[in-house]
Amino acid sequence: MNRPMLQSSRRQFLRGSGAMLALPVLESALPKWARAAEKAPQRLLFYFVPNGMHMPAWTPSTEGTDYELTPILKPLEKLRSELLVISGLSNLPGRPDGAGDHAGGTSAFLTCAHALKSETELRLGVSVDQLAASKLGQGTRFASLPLGMEGGASVGGCDSGYSCAYSQNISWIGPKTPLAKIAGPQLLFDLLFQDGAQTMGSAEKRNRHRQSVLDFVLRDAQSLRGRISRSDRDKLDEYMHSIREVEQRLQTLSTGCDAPGPPTDDVRIGEQLKAMSDLMVLALRCDLTRVMTFMLGNGGSNRPYDFLPNVKGAHHELSHHRNQPSIQAQLQTIDTWEVEQLGYLLNLLKTTKDRDGSTLLDSTLVIFASEVSDGNSHDHTGLPVLLAGRLGGTVRPGRHLRRNEPIANLYTSILNAVGVPSTKFGEDGTGPLQGLS
Repeated sequence: MNRPMLQSSRRQFLRGSGAMLALPVLESALPKWARAAEKAPQRLLFYFVPNGMHMPAWTPSTEGTDYELTPILKPLEKLRSELLVISGLSNLPGRPDGAGDHAGGTSAFLTCAHALKSETELRLGVSVDQLAASKLGQGTRFASLPLGMEGGASVGGCDSGYSCAYSQNISWIGPKTPLAKIAGPQLLFDLLFQDGAQTMGSAEKRNRHRQSVLDFVLRDAQSLRGRISRSDRDKLDEYMHSIREVEQRLQTLSTGCDAPGPPTDDVRIGEQLKAMSDLMVLALRCDLTRVMTFMLGNGGSNRPYDFLPNVKGAHHELSHHRNQPSIQAQLQTIDTWEVEQLGYLLNLLKTTKDRDGSTLLDSTLVIFASEVSDGNSHDHTGLPVLLAGRLGGTVRPGRHLRRNEPIANLYTSILNAVGVPSTKFGEDGTGPLQGLS
């Protein structure tokens, strides 16, 4: 890697034995004129959790900056200044034709469009992440990354006559075309950092091939160290250490045999989710992508949570709580755990420096929500919506807002903020949502 190559792009790569390792932006690799002018790009992460929330323990009682964090939001106490809680938003296109609220709500999550009820024919709309990616994704390796923790084929029926495609995808590039997600941290790691190892078949062969991604590129990295500044050497060392930690975590989760995806039905989901969060932050940090969608579970997920204290059933089953306090308490435990996992990701974004000296969270907006509000009533109004980050100064966090309007209006405002001019979005949008900045 000679000096001209080093300065040829915003993104740099180390290569070795079929592996390609993306690097964070290094100041030494930028032309002198660009070093002070390089501004952090805007980034979006849409974070989906299934089955709604226990809304009484989610919704703050007062508006403004002095609102009190509710029990479910309490794990985010240290990040309070980075949060914007929005109550009252609805997604009425998610209402199904008859039964099928999870499929209807999940398909409308980012499209704000009403899904055709069919197990064989798809008709929906383009999702907001794809519209944003048409602008933000220019020049990045991945215009957008659809991610998740549960896999599954997008064929057949999954919810009361609705195609599985509606329940298992939130990113849509066209009315008939969902963008299939990358399920699990191992697949994402391979995509981002091990292109050459993916064709080798079994997980055992992949592990044997790479031994470690860092082992293959260490020589190139050492050579690069001699041509960059001290601060960039520190940044490179920190980055390589981060990848090593993720890789080691994945190795401890390996089953030693081929499988359709990492297991997600026991306590290891927490470790897998941490690895996934680490990788998402690395991808943003290296400018591999600026738009992500993430599904903690598929729409209507029935993942067991019996590794949590006093939780005896699976998620979807418990979401039909029938107003029984003992079941609602279990739901609150699951919801609080979900917010804790979000907190891990937000802390990473908050503590990771961007190219201009700010943090990744300063340039990023994380949109956290679900397909319904209450899982028992399957309500598509009053959704649990939480924003985190500042999107390059276009969002003012640290508040609780009440807005009785479509969530499509929020998406209209986000599109305008990232440079995609929009008057309205979705089937029920009326215009930009006021009060974000």
